[in-house]
Order: sequence, then structure tokens, then C-alpha cells
Amino acid sequence: MRPALHLKLSQQLTMTPQLQQAIRLLQLPVLDLSAQIQEALEENVMLELEEPTEQVPVNGESTAEVQAITGDDSWRDVAGSGQDNYGGDGPSMAEFADESGDSLRDHLLWQLELESFSPREAVIGAAIIDAIDDEGYLGATLEQIHAELDPTADISVDEIERTLSKVQRFDPAGVGARALDECIGLQLLQLDPTTPGVGTARRMAADYLELVAEKSFAELRRQLEVSDEELELAVALVRSCHPKPGLAVSSARTEYVVPDVFVRKIDGTWQVEVTSSGIPKLTVNQRYVDLMRGQSTHGALRAQLQEARWLVRSLEIRHDTVLKVAKSIVERQMAFFEHGEEHMRPMVLRDIAEAIEMHESTVSRVTNNKYMHTPRGVLEFKYFFSSHVSTVDGDEQSSTAVRAKIRKLIGAENPAKPLSDSRITKLLEQDGVKVARRTVAKYREAMNIPSSSERRVR
Repeated sequence: MRPALHLKLSQQLTMTPQLQQAIRLLQLPVLDLSAQIQEALEENVMLELEEPTEQVPVNGESTAEVQAITGDDSWRDVAGSGQDNYGGDGPSMAEFADESGDSLRDHLLWQLELESFSPREAVIGAAIIDAIDDEGYLGATLEQIHAELDPTADISVDEIERTLSKVQRFDPAGVGARALDECIGLQLLQLDPTTPGVGTARRMAADYLELVAEKSFAELRRQLEVSDEELELAVALVRSCHPKPGLAVSSARTEYVVPDVFVRKIDGTWQVEVTSSGIPKLTVNQRYVDLMRGQSTHGALRAQLQEARWLVRSLEIRHDTVLKVAKSIVERQMAFFEHGEEHMRPMVLRDIAEAIEMHESTVSRVTNNKYMHTPRGVLEFKYFFSSHVSTVDGDEQSSTAVRAKIRKLIGAENPAKPLSDSRITKLLEQDGVKVARRTVAKYREAMNIPSSSERRVR
């Protein structure tokens, strides 16, 4: 064998920088896209903001690019739809978020300052608060807290325990507990002693929480020697307590969703509009392009010009693709928009991909982290995709529609005789939906609906 050189021709798909940029922009939600555009504006001198042109509104609606989908006139605007929800001359209803940023520790220290603690108790109270975790539980023993304090202060463990009892009266109720039974007991102590069942609930929290968790109500009734009515009241009180009270105080700020698409019904037609708010419109700086024309220098500017053109084109592709996908979704799920989720059609990525003649991976990128503002709420694109469920007549229904039917049946049941999973299965079959009992149980559990025995009201 001797080394030799050979020529071989082959074809392969290469991800060009332009294609990579288009794919990356396609995946970004509105807020991230806006940040990306602002960054590009700062770095590329060949980009500038497009000046908005003055346009005359038509019938009170904006002249943004709109795709109209003809619908049935039998159902006009759902409550909450219409142009009043999207703009107009009405008063602006500003919404202000809670930006205090207080953590549980800050919240407890603030209460410590307001209480009539002595300077000595204030030092102990601050050490106790430092040992409370985010869930509201005391994460250290009294001895460990004692070891952290100044030894010259001559503070005893008894003093720490007395101060802890004061801290445990702070808001939120149950904070500073060392175990779940103590946490629930602290919350029950804040109830009026005349509250029906509160005495039994306190005994239950102190000694029988395991039986409550196991739902051994017969054993609880025997141990506590109470009637069925009093047991039911006590169990309800225990279950109303927060097992992690510290989570009620959170420093996390509310994250707002900016819809990528607006869907509304006007004059019998469904209209789909890609939002333009928050997304700067870019264009190539034509003045710089004219100055560079006919010159062979300015290599760096020419590279920026190419990048600017790519970005503008990529944004146009993103806009058109999102609009195509949204229009196709609304077209296929028109029954949902007209009548609710019980009429949701089964749909997978392949259905949309075939309708708009694009690859499934492209549709997947478009539907990821994208939201649609509809008369039925702000919904994620992925909400409209669901698996198929066979029916008696051979048709297929969406699993979302089946869950809605189950929720409706349970909502209309007699509380004294709740529907079992087997009974729900038979009622669905009478309605033309053939599903197994275990499927009904799976959907019910996914919706956090208790079993029939737990829903029964005695």
C-alpha cells in the first residue's frame, strides 16, 4: 500500500451564518428578541430604526399586517374581546408590580423592629431569624443558635426558647417551627378558640398527622373519640394550613408574558396579527450605503452592511413564519375559539408543518416560548397541540377536549354521590368518546382532581 491522493466530489448541507441567525431569532420570545435588536443597533452603524409612517386607521383598527380568517357569524365577540381590550381612547389602566424585593428574612426583621423586644431579645431574635430557611422552618437547634451568640452576653438556652416563641407569632403564621406538627399547630393557635373543630384539629396536628396523611379516618375517629361531623371539620382545618409558610413571602418579581400574536374576531372574521409593540423595526442606513457605493475601501463597514442586511431579512422571515404558524393554528382550532376547549381538535406539529409546507423542526422552534393573546386568555402556542383519542364512531378527539369533558362532568356531579372513574368512562362513551378507565384516572390526576371517595361530602 502506497500513500496516494484522490479527488472525491460530494454534497452536504452547510449551516451558513445567515441560516444560523434566522434559526436563532426564530426561537426567541418577544422580550429576548427586542434585547437582541437593541444590542445589534448599538454595535452595527449600518442599522437604524425605521421611521413609522403615518397611517389612517380603518374602522378603528390598526393598519398592521393582518391575516383574516372567515368564521361563523353565530358567535360574535366573546366577552372580553373587541378593540376595547387592545387600545382606543379610553383611560389607561396601568398595572404596577410589587417590586419591594423583600425576602422572608427582611419581612421578619421588619416585624422584629416593630415589636416591643428588649435590646437583648432583639439580638437573640435576629440570630433566630438568620437560622430560618426559605420555607419558614428553623434550620438550627437552640444549642447551635446559642453557640453563634456572643459568649460574653451570658445568654441561656431558655432565653432563646422564650424569644423563639415570640418570633413564632410573626407573620406568616407557622414561621419558626421546628417540624411540620409544630408548624400546623402554630397556625391553628391563631384561630379563634370557638372555631368549630379547632380543639380536635390541634390534637390531630400534635399526635396524628401520619393518620391524616394516610387518610385513615376510621382510626382517627376511634383515637380522638369524636363524631364524623367534628372529624370532618378538624381535618378541613388541618388541611387548610400551609405546610411551608415561608413560601408565602417571596422576593421573586412577577414575570409578565408579552404575546407574540393577537387573535380576535371582528365582524364575523378571525384576525391574526403579529405584535409589533416592543420590537424595534430595523432598516439599513441608506445614507452610509450611498457613501460607500463605488469605493473599494471600508472593508469593516461592508462587513457590517452584510450583517445588517442579513438581520433585516432574518426578522422578516421570523415575522412571516410566526404569522403562518399562528394563522394555521387558528384555522384548525376555530371550533375552540368559537365554543371552548371541549371542541379542541387533535393536532401535532406535523399537521401544521404540512399545512404551511415547512419542516417540523421549524414549527417546533416557532411554538417554543411563544404566546397568543386570544379572547379566551393568553395561551402558549403549545397549548393547541395535543394527542389523539379514539371515539366510538371512529373519529378522533383531542386529549385537551377529553380533559375538559371530564372536568365538566365532575363539576356537575352530586357532591353526595360523586362520579367514579368507571362511571365517567361510561358517560364519555355515551357522548361518543371511547377511553379506558385508567386514561380517565390519569387525566383526572393530571388536573389535580381527587378521587370520588375524597370528593364525597358526608
